[in-house]
Amino acid sequence: MFVKKRKKQKPDAVVQQLINVVGESEVLYLKEDLISYECDGYTMSKGMPRAVVFVNNAKQVSEIVKRLNKEKIPYIARGAGTGLSGGATPFGGEVLISLVRMKKMLHVDLENRKAVVEPGYVNLKLTQSISDKGYYYAPDPSSQYACTIGGNVAENAGGAHCLKYGVTTNHILGLEIVLPSGEIVEIGEEGVPDRPGYDLLGLLTGSEGTLGIVTKITVKVLKNPEGKKTVLAYYDDINDASQAVSEIISAGIIPAALEMMDSIAIEGVESAAYPVGHPRDIAAFLLIEVDGIAAGIDAQIDEILTVCKRNNVREVKVAKDEAERGLWWANRKMGFGAMGAISPDYLVQDGVIPRTRLPEVLARISEISKKYELRIANIFHAGDGNLHPLILFDASIPGQSERASKAGSECLKACADVGGSITGEHGVGIEKSAEMRFIFSDEEMAAQTDIRAVFNPENLLNPGKLFPSPGRCVEVKQGTVGTGT
Repeated sequence: MFVKKRKKQKPDAVVQQLINVVGESEVLYLKEDLISYECDGYTMSKGMPRAVVFVNNAKQVSEIVKRLNKEKIPYIARGAGTGLSGGATPFGGEVLISLVRMKKMLHVDLENRKAVVEPGYVNLKLTQSISDKGYYYAPDPSSQYACTIGGNVAENAGGAHCLKYGVTTNHILGLEIVLPSGEIVEIGEEGVPDRPGYDLLGLLTGSEGTLGIVTKITVKVLKNPEGKKTVLAYYDDINDASQAVSEIISAGIIPAALEMMDSIAIEGVESAAYPVGHPRDIAAFLLIEVDGIAAGIDAQIDEILTVCKRNNVREVKVAKDEAERGLWWANRKMGFGAMGAISPDYLVQDGVIPRTRLPEVLARISEISKKYELRIANIFHAGDGNLHPLILFDASIPGQSERASKAGSECLKACADVGGSITGEHGVGIEKSAEMRFIFSDEEMAAQTDIRAVFNPENLLNPGKLFPSPGRCVEVKQGTVGTGT
C-alpha cells in the first residue's frame, strides 16, 4: 500500500521573513501546528494566528518586530499560555512571538538580593534554584509550576502570599523591553528601587503586553523567614468565616496568606489530587499562614485562634509539621484545576472587593448562580479581597456557555458596585474588556489609550486587548478555563 506524501505548504512572504531571522525550524505556519496556539488558558474565545515564531534573544525579537511593523502585521508576545483572560489569544492573523526559548537564569546576586532572568523562566524554578541558599521569590500564582515570569510581568500576577508581600510589580527592579518600534531599551536600574521620575516599571508591569515585549527581568529575591506556621479553620457559616478575616486584619496581624474556599470548591479539591479530608458539610474553610521573626509567631497564632473561636469556628488546627502544611497548600493550589473533577467546563473570574463587603458580594453571587441555574464555586485570596468565582457549566449543552459568560460578567458587576475592581491579577485581555466600563469612564479609558499610543502608536502590538473596541464582536466558543492563580 502506497501513501501519498502530503506536499508541504510553501510559506508566504511574511512567514519567509520570519524564517530569514530565526531559521525554518523556529517558525510554525501550517494550520495543524497553529491550532495549539488559538487561545491561552481562557478558551471561551479563539482565533488562528498567522504564524508562531520562537525567539532566542532580544535582537531576534527586535528584528522580527521591525519587519512586522514594516508590513503592518499585528503581533502578540506569548509565554507559557497559562493566562486566564485571553491576553495571548489571537483574533486571527496575528504573528505570535513565543518567548518560551528565552528561559535562562542570567545572574544571581544574593548579596544584593536580586536575580536577572529571561521572560520564559518559569516562576517556581526561581525559588527552587535559590532555596538551598535560604532565599525565595515571593509572587506565587497557583500556576507557578508552569507560568513564566515574563507572563507574570504582563499580567501583574499575584498569588496566595501577595497579602503580605505584594504582587509582581512590588518585586520588579528592572526590565529590558523591545518597543513596538523595534528599539531595545532598559527600564529601571538594577538594584535601585523607587527611582525619581516617571514610574515606567509600574506602567509596564500589568500592561498585558500592549506597550512592549519584555526580554529581560531583574527581580527582588527575599531571605526565607525564620518562622512559619499555618492554621486551618472550618466554618458552618461563610459569614462567620468572612467576619474572622476582617477581625484578623483589624487585630493588627498581616498574615503572609489568608485564603478561603467555599463548600463547592471544597467538593472539587477533595475529589481531585491532594485530598486533605476536609469535612464535606462545612460552608467554608480559612487557610491562614503567618511568617517572620520566629519569636513573634506563636503570639500571632494564639491571636488568630482566639479570633476564629470567637467567630463560631467548628474546628481550628495548626499544621503539626512541614508535611501537613505542604499538603494543605497543595490542596489549595489545586483549587482551579480540581473543578474539572466535578464539572465538564468552568469559567474563572477575578474580582476585587473591600474585605468588609465579602458577605454582601457572596450573597449576590449566590443570586447570580440561581438566576443562571449554574453552580458557582468560590475561592478567595480573602485577606486582600480578591475573589475567584468559578462558574461551572457544560459546554455540550446548548446555551450554557453563553449563560456562564453572562453570569461571570454579573459577578464582576457585583464587585464593581461595592467599590471594587474587575480584576486583581488575571488581567483584562479579551474576557473583561467590555467590563472596563464598570470601573472607568470614557474619559479615563481615553487617557489610558493615549498612553498606549505613546508606546504603540499603530496598535500593532497585541491589538484589541484591554479596552472596549466599538464594532468588534468576539465570537464565544465552547471551552473551559483550565489553569489559575
